Amino acid sequence: MISAIIKTMRPKQWAKSIFLFVALVFDRKLTHLPALLDTLQGALLFSLLASAIYVLNDIADREEDRRHPEKKHRPIASGRLPLGAAWAVGLGLIILVLPLAYLLEPKFLIIAVLYIVLNLSYSAWLKHIPLIDVLVLASFYVLRVTAGVALIDVKRFSPWLYVVTTLFALFIGLGKRRAELVLTADGISNTRRVLDGYSIDLLDQLISIVSGTTIVSYSLYTFSAPNLPENHTMMLTIPFVLYGIFRYLYLLQIGRGGSPEEIAFTDRPLQAAIMLWTLSILIIFYIF
Repeated sequence: MISAIIKTMRPKQWAKSIFLFVALVFDRKLTHLPALLDTLQGALLFSLLASAIYVLNDIADREEDRRHPEKKHRPIASGRLPLGAAWAVGLGLIILVLPLAYLLEPKFLIIAVLYIVLNLSYSAWLKHIPLIDVLVLASFYVLRVTAGVALIDVKRFSPWLYVVTTLFALFIGLGKRRAELVLTADGISNTRRVLDGYSIDLLDQLISIVSGTTIVSYSLYTFSAPNLPENHTMMLTIPFVLYGIFRYLYLLQIGRGGSPEEIAFTDRPLQAAIMLWTLSILIIFYIF
């Protein structure tokens, strides 16, 4: 029962809470202990909230999951996690998180409630509408960044980062849809109705537009945002972003493909690019 609950909560997806640290890092408050502790608490609460949503989604999608060759093994779809226990976990996590979110920061609670409402709307309706589905998926990442901003006293956070986050999240969402469509073309059963509204060619065009715009937006941020070092050393981080995007495109179209989460956890060159980009940001902001 415990292992089934943990699997349904998808702890691997907690890595997405790293987006709450964007404000902390880019506002140069990583060494400010109160801000760091608030962000850590916020990341934990957002991770638990995301787990609650995953549990509720698996409850709602259990019939569709049973027809999928891989998702049928999920604890709720397979029957390893009884419905009653699943409801208790999902609702219990929400009941636990919301009061703690308010105690941490009232604005953080508002964002958490918006995240829940948007997720439930996505599961019930929005995920079946082509283009709208990926826009909503992107908004989940932007809400995480916004939650991180709400937790600290922001002084130097650039609006450019909202633009870059939105475009990057769209890039990830479109890549996810492409990976799912490829599986469908390979004979894997399609349990997502929204995929009927996409084609590989359309997704490749959209990915090309978004990836190019992401690179341009990030590049503009590195030398035009008012809060950056005056010597423009942030431009040195552009190559890591370029390689990361190119590597992901390579894996999508030539390599083994897969979902963004799977690629991020398994591809060593992509992980190296992310680590080097992170290290360069920390050096530029906190050492020089």
